[in-house]
Amino acid sequence: QVQLVESGGGLVQAGGSLKLSCAVSGSLFNIGAMAWYRQVPGKQRALVARIQSIVGANYADSVEGRFTSSRDNDKNMVYLQMDNLKNEDTGVYYCNAFAAVRLGSWQDYWGQGIQVTVAS
Repeated sequence: QVQLVESGGGLVQAGGSLKLSCAVSGSLFNIGAMAWYRQVPGKQRALVARIQSIVGANYADSVEGRFTSSRDNDKNMVYLQMDNLKNEDTGVYYCNAFAAVRLGSWQDYWGQGIQVTVAS
């Protein structure tokens, strides 16, 4: 069974930094892409950052230049370094993997979400 578990969230002052981690467990045939989404109150879940083998890393305009995502394929880990945090970065952050447990079984997998709150 595939599980995604986020860690590293919490409360931070505006201008500060946090680093989120996502660990993927379970046997996967392949991981096509890993991504971070966030959901803010009253809005739909939106893409923050994605790493794809073909494209590389891309970011939402709102976080470009402040957030950096990286991936460790051997450990099936993805990270989101968040710098110069702003109040509008507050939300629940979700780790996402587009992966296959066997050939032809591609689907999205989601973590449970982790709260990031930016104060002041």
